[in-house]
Amino acid sequence: MKAGSMHEGMTTVERWTAFWLASIFSLRMLGLFMILPVFALYAENLRGNTPTLTGLAIGIYGFSQALFQIPFGLLSDRYGRKPMIYLGLLIFALGSMVAALSDSIWGIILGRALQGGGAVSAVVMALAADLTREEHRIKVMAFIGITIGLSFAVSMILGPVLNSWIGVPGIFWLTGLLALLGITVVRFQIPQPTVSRIHRDAEPVVSQFSRVLLDSQLLRLNFGIFILHLLLTATFVAVPLALRDAGLVSTKHWEVYLPALLLSMVAIVPFILIAEKQHRLKPVFLGAILLLALTEFGLLSMPDDVLKISLLLLAFFIGFNLLEATLPSLIAKMAPPDAKGTAMGVYASSQFLGAFVGGTLGGLLHGLFGLKAVFALGTLGALAWLVVAWSMQNPRHLSSYLLNVGELNEAEAWDLAAQLSQVRGVAEAVVIATDGVAYLKVDRGALDETALRAYAAMDR
Repeated sequence: MKAGSMHEGMTTVERWTAFWLASIFSLRMLGLFMILPVFALYAENLRGNTPTLTGLAIGIYGFSQALFQIPFGLLSDRYGRKPMIYLGLLIFALGSMVAALSDSIWGIILGRALQGGGAVSAVVMALAADLTREEHRIKVMAFIGITIGLSFAVSMILGPVLNSWIGVPGIFWLTGLLALLGITVVRFQIPQPTVSRIHRDAEPVVSQFSRVLLDSQLLRLNFGIFILHLLLTATFVAVPLALRDAGLVSTKHWEVYLPALLLSMVAIVPFILIAEKQHRLKPVFLGAILLLALTEFGLLSMPDDVLKISLLLLAFFIGFNLLEATLPSLIAKMAPPDAKGTAMGVYASSQFLGAFVGGTLGGLLHGLFGLKAVFALGTLGALAWLVVAWSMQNPRHLSSYLLNVGELNEAEAWDLAAQLSQVRGVAEAVVIATDGVAYLKVDRGALDETALRAYAAMDR
């Protein structure tokens, strides 16, 4: 880092890197979620299908994603970021093509498992960290996170629309082609990092797993994201069928999803502002969980009616999108400053396992007891989460902050951490000598950033 770089904005290369890496996430998200609102209806005509297998096909990607995402990240430290991304996208494309060619439910299950097996999320985050300076990395990660959220919303709308044009096999073919397009993006649009190393803020570190897994506050949040995605996949095992049974043909389901998603994205804005600006994060968080419980109970208890289902879906997406936005923020606030990457890795694995369990349990309950049993599962799951979250600590309103401090020995790192802890607005400071980075938790409103910048590598 050259002198004065702490005062500079993002370079053109950093901005384009953020854009293209976010696009890789978007391509995968679209491929995984576009079938969510349409697959339950399509699966009824597949050879060998049962409701249980429908749910398994919807959720199986979560199992393989959870199984392989951390190993992919660790292997990228040894074999390089881009080769592992190429491999993951090829596996994802292969899975999409297997699903597109299948006329049996087992072929779709295999294809979806392969899609999840192309688990490049952690590798993409590590590549983003390799290609961006510490002082801008949090902005890049935030941009990628926003893109992921938008991609989910777009996929829920595009799925029913594309289904009416090209059918579910066509959607699988499209997602396979998008994955191959992603390989060309990585090859030609994203620079090769000059140095790849472990970034504790962006990727898991094996030695920190026990520390993260034994943290009771992080466990509550991991349980929460597990339940949130259990609810998502289980609910969409049943909702397309409920809309069909209420008299709405599948080609018009997008007319329900589109306004529900758009209105929910507008509706959550004031709640996010209240949570962050007025330091009311825990009440907003608990309220969103309660809203999900009430929504699932409404779907369980109300008679089939398109308007009522549409209003309940609006409420569901308000709760879901609000929690999806606040949970990563809570992880960042509660994780140790030098273990954020590991905390996020465990969190992501919990999310994918939730999707697997939700799809599988939802399909099993649908087959045994009917659609209402799926919504009963959702109600009980949300209530269990509410009980677990009730004892969550009020999060400190702190932000992550990275500072490049250059090469140090262990004694210098300890001394520097003590000095950084004395800067106004710094709540926690950990300096890792081998990384040459200070990992901080700061109060942005009180931070003396001028004093902090004096400790940057080229300013000392």
